Amino acid sequence: MSQQDMIAAIVKEVLSELNGGNGLASTPKANGSKLCYKTDYPLSEKRPELVKTATGKSLDDITLDAIVTGAITADEIRITPQTLEYQAQIAESISRPQLASNMRRAGELTKVPDARMLEIYNALRPNRSTKAELQAIADELENQYGAKVCANFVREAADVYEARDVLK
Repeated sequence: MSQQDMIAAIVKEVLSELNGGNGLASTPKANGSKLCYKTDYPLSEKRPELVKTATGKSLDDITLDAIVTGAITADEIRITPQTLEYQAQIAESISRPQLASNMRRAGELTKVPDARMLEIYNALRPNRSTKAELQAIADELENQYGAKVCANFVREAADVYEARDVLK
């Protein structure tokens, strides 16, 4: 196997692990049932039709050449809310509701730009923000990005920080 073939195989394996979604809100099974660990995991092997880039390309479309030529970009292979929803359904199928909730919260945050996410992370550290600043972040998450669950967590953090006297 040539070095280029090995790199291509590694890229394909990494992308398979990411289980990129197609961004659609519909359920993946024709009968409307949810995904199950035994029959659907890992998605890239058992349900490859569900594994898509953010722009709808399949795993077969993701090659080293496509990456080198720019036909596939890093932004295009980021995980999507739908992929995280699929992972949440799989987690629920093995009685892991907390993991499923985490996957859904992560899905909410996929719309937040990386730079803004880092700013929010830093703002949530103790003694970094006022209560009003945290409430503004919560409003932004909810209204601009549709991240209602995450917004409620930030509001809760603001109340806890106030009670513990760790606001700026």
